[in-house]
Amino acid sequence: MTGDDILLGVTNLDGSYGPVRAVRGVSLTVPREAIVTILGSNGAGKSTVLKAISGTLLPDRGRVSFRGADITGQDPARIVRAGLVHVPEGREVFPLLSIHENLLMGSYTRADRDAVAGDMERVFDYFPVLRERRKQAAGLLSGGQQQMLAIGRALIARPAMILLDEPSLGLSPRLTREIFEIIVRINRENGTTILLVEQNSKLALNVADFGYVMEHGRVVLEGQCAVLREKDDIAEFYLGRKDDGVRGARRWKKKKNWR
Repeated sequence: MTGDDILLGVTNLDGSYGPVRAVRGVSLTVPREAIVTILGSNGAGKSTVLKAISGTLLPDRGRVSFRGADITGQDPARIVRAGLVHVPEGREVFPLLSIHENLLMGSYTRADRDAVAGDMERVFDYFPVLRERRKQAAGLLSGGQQQMLAIGRALIARPAMILLDEPSLGLSPRLTREIFEIIVRINRENGTTILLVEQNSKLALNVADFGYVMEHGRVVLEGQCAVLREKDDIAEFYLGRKDDGVRGARRWKKKKNWR
């Protein structure tokens, strides 16, 4: 894989919350048009990595590069303008604004206002329920619908890459499958690169191309997801029983030869 193939690079990243060191020397790369996942137990530092990438947490040390440029510690709005959008854990929609108004918030960095309407229609194609309820206040949506709205709002920014933090959190298995089907479609149809932190490790490994495993703030294992699925330690600590009922997710994944 050449340097031109790499969209995002993280090198020797450290991150803290006050005196607590959450991330220690993390390095990873994300190729263009790939789905890459970060796995690990609660408190492993996964979300902290995403926050440091998106500028919502100033790293103590290390470098973050995007499209070949150093974006370490830059203002989050500037990072969004560069084409990298973060969908944080917990969805964080604007509850008093309508669905339509929430989606428009995703376009605040764009100057091509005439094209926003067309992008809005594409979001509605992915999530028809949002079209049906577009005048409704976002705070009245279910958890799954709010997750759809958060992803849709990210798409309105026309990103080259989306950071997704725990998109299945609090959702039923049916809604989780539906959300992941859309995530894979977004990657396949738009070429949008995705870095995914996900509590459902089975599903993440079935849809992603490459994976990193974190423990205690460090990357302890990395590899092709097809290989990671077969490792005994991954199966024991992150996957549980092999007969997990999500093998069908593999058929969603776009086949790529990028590594």
